[in-house]
Amino acid sequence: MLSGCDLVLLHPAGDVARQESDLMIASVILMSLIIVPVLIAIGVIAWRYRSTNKHADYDPEWDHSSKFELMVWAAPLLIIIVLGAMTWIGTHQLDPYRALTRTGAGQPLAATTQPLEVEVVSLDWKWLFFYPQYGIATVNQLAAPLDTPIHFKLTSTETMNAFFVPSLSGMIYSMPGMQTVLNAVINKPGDFDGFSSNYSGEGFTDMRFRFLGMSQRDFSRWVAKVRASGGNLDTRTFNQLNQPSRAEPVHYYARFDADLYHRILNRCVDPGQLCMDAMMTMGAHGDHAMRDGAAGDAMPSHPSMTAPARDAATH
Repeated sequence: MLSGCDLVLLHPAGDVARQESDLMIASVILMSLIIVPVLIAIGVIAWRYRSTNKHADYDPEWDHSSKFELMVWAAPLLIIIVLGAMTWIGTHQLDPYRALTRTGAGQPLAATTQPLEVEVVSLDWKWLFFYPQYGIATVNQLAAPLDTPIHFKLTSTETMNAFFVPSLSGMIYSMPGMQTVLNAVINKPGDFDGFSSNYSGEGFTDMRFRFLGMSQRDFSRWVAKVRASGGNLDTRTFNQLNQPSRAEPVHYYARFDADLYHRILNRCVDPGQLCMDAMMTMGAHGDHAMRDGAAGDAMPSHPSMTAPARDAATH
């Protein structure tokens, strides 16, 4: 009956998603070791001690059994300890901010391997992807070579979204004025679903993209295709793209302004706007100046201390 269903979370194409799937399956099995026997016992006890069964043992004075108490408490406690240790270790190993140490089971990552850098921006209601190593950008289409670590940096323009490719890795949020990080790898070729898993308005249902897992040769051809057929993504083009739209078709950009992602992240896309990082730097310098001024005001002025000496002490 389920032959037509694609249970992607149980059969992912990326190593990170595979480890997450294994952790989920192992957790369910461990919990089932308690849940399933209890459910069976409910039925057995209800049937055996039904009112019409006159042959069942009846002991109205029974109130305690050490063996029964040991079984009831020891088994769940042991499973909770194992489950807690397994999930604690697993969730730390699968932290999206943690750099990958392997590309697959038994495939350690070489120290010289350079990850594919992808900068992701969620807009209303579409996805923009920058490839800074190749100088290209795309809308609603993401591609990566097989067995190559991918380092995502994510932000948003106006609304919080959640970047999710079930075949690749777990979900990670994208938020305005903030940057999140995700590390992942794809191990099988294919055309996979990607979407936002956080409601973000009326166009949310159309906020989908395609993720392409390719061989290195096919990925190089894809990059060449984007460069050959794409336009220029500058500030004016981005402002047009940033207008809300639904079911946006795939766009290619052969080049983009080098600092565009930085300006989107720091909310200073238009000329003349003060970037958030520059504003915070100015604020930090202002705090230092205020503290230095307060220290100078608090410095005692002794008649024998010359002005240069007081200045040096204050500094």
